[in-house]
Amino acid sequence: MTAPAAPFGRVLTAMATAFTPTGELDLDAIARTAVHLVDNGNDGIVVSGTTGESATTTIEEDGRTLAAVKDAVGDRAKIIAGVGTNDTPHSVELALQAAKLGADGLLLVTPYYNKPSQAGIVHHFQQVVDATDVPVMLYDVPGRTGVRLAPSTYEAFADNDKVGAVKDATGDVTNAVLLRGLGYDVYSGDDALTLGFLAYGACGVVSVLGHAAGTQLSTMIGAFLAGDLATAQQIDATLRPALDAVMGVPNYGATTAKGALQALGVLDNRSVRSPLMALDDEEYAALRAGLVASGLL
Repeated sequence: MTAPAAPFGRVLTAMATAFTPTGELDLDAIARTAVHLVDNGNDGIVVSGTTGESATTTIEEDGRTLAAVKDAVGDRAKIIAGVGTNDTPHSVELALQAAKLGADGLLLVTPYYNKPSQAGIVHHFQQVVDATDVPVMLYDVPGRTGVRLAPSTYEAFADNDKVGAVKDATGDVTNAVLLRGLGYDVYSGDDALTLGFLAYGACGVVSVLGHAAGTQLSTMIGAFLAGDLATAQQIDATLRPALDAVMGVPNYGATTAKGALQALGVLDNRSVRSPLMALDDEEYAALRAGLVASGLL
């Protein structure tokens, strides 16, 4: 089979933003995390996304984080900056900052909490897309935003050369058929469904599990695209205990990503910002057990 284009890489991790125990940015640990990801199977990194706790970081902190990651990994990976918020001028400002700092792409999530109409979403997206020349990946995650992108919204940007990719976290793998038909490069936004998305034409994944399993995910995707479905399925099955540990608990995402990084020795703490709560010792032990069961520790 002909592998679909992957403009931002095949395995991208939505990188956790490291903090000190008192809640400030830890730029050394941020750089260390980025290097760890690139050294272990990731050819792309998303900074200041949901897992990066972007809802609790400032514009200035997002800029410092992006700069630290760029300095740490250079051109070894594509660096995508999360710029989506529920306020259009705020998102435009983030986009302009990311462009100035040399981001390879922008991740633009559906505005959350406001629950705008599709026309409002199109207007919001258009303002951000027009603000820079940086390529944009749209991000549809209705479980967090409260609204799903309609086909008409995708159609509105299908001919825009700057909007070429979608991170799909709708839980509907068949949506990739529509998106591919409109010319988008599709990334699975759900680790549990990556093989399903690939079967419907996706080109890669924007992962949380990639904090601990980037190499395995890269091998799995490579096997699938080479036609070796059995190997891809075997890797997917092996990773299920870790996936359940990282994503299968109520307090998941940044909390479990940081727990995994601590278990791997990349971070020396698992601090998060309120209203998130860091994993307690029991939760951390369960996470470690899942990583061990999948051969990642």
